[in-house]
Amino acid sequence: MFITRTRITLATLATGALLFAAGCGDDSESMSGTDHATSSSAAAATSAARTDFDNADVTFLQMMYPHHAQAVEMAKLVPGRTKNPQLLALAAEVEKAQAPEMEQISSLLRSFGKPAPTTGGGHEAHGMPGMMPAEEMSALQAASGAEFDRMWLEMMIEHHAGAIDMAKTELADGVNPDAQALARSVITAQEAEIATMRTMLGQN
Repeated sequence: MFITRTRITLATLATGALLFAAGCGDDSESMSGTDHATSSSAAAATSAARTDFDNADVTFLQMMYPHHAQAVEMAKLVPGRTKNPQLLALAAEVEKAQAPEMEQISSLLRSFGKPAPTTGGGHEAHGMPGMMPAEEMSALQAASGAEFDRMWLEMMIEHHAGAIDMAKTELADGVNPDAQALARSVITAQEAEIATMRTMLGQN
């Protein structure tokens, strides 16, 4: 009888020990999994920002955003001030091309870990190639008809030429492949539009 009870007691203790060990194993695995997930999240956060860029890339993107914003602003003035179908079509193309590029610029800067761009561009905006001063924008807003057409075309040619200069600087000094692809796109599209605008002005 004593032997039987001893065996039962030993069996019970052994079972309890196994259950305790299993419980510890689960907690250990759970904590290990949590630690692993935390480590993975930290690693992802650390590697979120890209490193394949330099100051020239950042400057190009931060300047091109307000530059594009002004071109889009000029394009939006066209429908209410002229009936010239060629100019209406050109303005629509400018807006169609440059508004999505602004989104691309924002996305690239975020991937660099840089602040979102602004349309104002700060004090540097006044020194950007091709940026129109406030008084010229006001004069354009006040114009209409043939006078507006001429002013808009002349201003946009200058504006595009400035963007091309900035893009060429990016190609010379930048290193980021996406920023450089954007710069090449700007040069190709805006050189073609300058040729069109000069033809519309009778300069070709």
